[in-house]
Amino acid sequence: MPLRLVYLIVTTVFAFLRLLPGSDRDKDIEILVLRHQLTVLQRQVAKPAFTSGDRFVLAGLLGLLPRGKLRHLALLVRPETVLRWHRDLLRRRDAAACTPRRRGRPRTFSSIRLLVLRLARENPSWGYRRIHGELAALGVTVAASTVWEFMKVYGIDPSPERQHTTWADFLP
Repeated sequence: MPLRLVYLIVTTVFAFLRLLPGSDRDKDIEILVLRHQLTVLQRQVAKPAFTSGDRFVLAGLLGLLPRGKLRHLALLVRPETVLRWHRDLLRRRDAAACTPRRRGRPRTFSSIRLLVLRLARENPSWGYRRIHGELAALGVTVAASTVWEFMKVYGIDPSPERQHTTWADFLP
C-alpha cells in the first residue's frame, strides 16, 4: 500500500512535469479529449472503485484547484465524497489510536499466581474454590477459573487427588 501510494505520487508529478513545456492550445485540446473519454467511461461504468492511493492523489490534486474551477469540472466524485473519504480516514486513525495494543483479558499479576501456587502446595486438602474464597477474603480479586487454570498449568491436581492419607498417617 505505501509503495503503491509513492508510485502514484511520482507518476502524477511526472505527468505534471510533462505538461510544462506544452502550449496552452495543446493542453486545452488534451483536456477536451480527456473530458470526452471521462464522459464515455461514466456512461459505461455505474460506480468506479477507487483505491486508497487513488483517493489520496485525487483529494490532493483537487485541493490545489480554486473553488471556482472545481464547480465546472466533470469529476467522477462529488465534493461530499472527498469529505467522506477524509472523515473515514480520521475515524480509522482515531479508532486505531484508541484500541488497546493487547486484546482480551489483562494478565494476572505474577504475585497473585505465586500466592495461588503457595496456597495450593501448603494446603493439599483445598480445591480451587477454597483457594479462590481465601483470596477473596484477603481482598485479592481473581476469578475461580483463573485459580483452576493456574493449578492445571503448573500440574497441581485437584484436592481429592492431592490428599493422600496413608495408614501410617492415620494410625498413631
